[in-house]
Amino acid sequence: MKLTYQHKQLAAGRWRELSFIEQMANIGSEVERTIAWREKADSDYSQQAFFRALELVDFTLADPKNRKRLKELARVREALVDYFWGENQYASSDRLWRNYFYAFNYAAALQKGR
Repeated sequence: MKLTYQHKQLAAGRWRELSFIEQMANIGSEVERTIAWREKADSDYSQQAFFRALELVDFTLADPKNRKRLKELARVREALVDYFWGENQYASSDRLWRNYFYAFNYAAALQKGR
């Protein structure tokens, strides 16, 4: 079975060129899209955005520079799946995810001097 990536350029190695903060900010963008499409009652687009977010989390988990963050990253992945696909045992919310990823988006913007 051949794996088909949504983010082909990132899968080809570009992802590892990004800092951890930039990686997390990009994941946060896909999570935001997942929430936004769900709010618009478009489950197909929401599901696609969620799968893209998981793909980016997996790229981040596989990036050697993030070895010391594996526990946090794996927990983020687990909690995302629980919230969007599971029974929400961790009692997550849209607001919680937006707040969590906002910090990375803000830090990424600061890194780029915006």
